[in-house]
Amino acid sequence: MDTSKFIKAYCLKTKEKDVPMHNAVISKTSKGGYIAKGDDGKGNKMSAILGESKALQAIADGVAKQDF
Repeated sequence: MDTSKFIKAYCLKTKEKDVPMHNAVISKTSKGGYIAKGDDGKGNKMSAILGESKALQAIADGVAKQDF
């Protein structure tokens, strides 16, 4: 599977940087920002704060689902 378009985030449990996020769901925060929540493929939960352009691009690429 090509992971080049996946959202990359920091995994707190394993302390790894730039881990591709699987099963990502993007939602809006109360202040209007975007947050992606998913897992690292091994069951460890991850989340990342995104800018509008990156969030909408991930939805358009099909690597994340929209929740707003």
